[in-house]
Amino acid sequence: MKYMLLVHHDEESFAKRSEAERQHMLKESVQLANQLHANGQYLSAAPLHPTAETLCVRVRDGKPLVTDGPFAETREQLGGYFLIDAKDLAEAIDIAARIPGARIGTVEVRPVTEVEGLPGTRFAAGD
Repeated sequence: MKYMLLVHHDEESFAKRSEAERQHMLKESVQLANQLHANGQYLSAAPLHPTAETLCVRVRDGKPLVTDGPFAETREQLGGYFLIDAKDLAEAIDIAARIPGARIGTVEVRPVTEVEGLPGTRFAAGD
């Protein structure tokens, strides 16, 4: 089953860490991605730009409205993701615990719903 591992952390706190520490965490994330790839579990991963560069799009009355965002009232922001293939929730949790961002923030584990007809989706016979 596919799981989205959403890495949340406090952007201000993260920015105050040394460049060496931030680079070490990135290197650890790349190593984890390569281990997952070797096991056939890696689908995608990437850090995200800061929320200051985020825009939100809403369509109201048929017209797109673009605003700065996000507006979530939270101390932690979405900083990146891993998209993985795990045999079950327990394995997804184990992988989430290995993400460096889990040490300084939170990794949200969410099952991904596969939708027939989307590019790249695989369905077993009879699904």
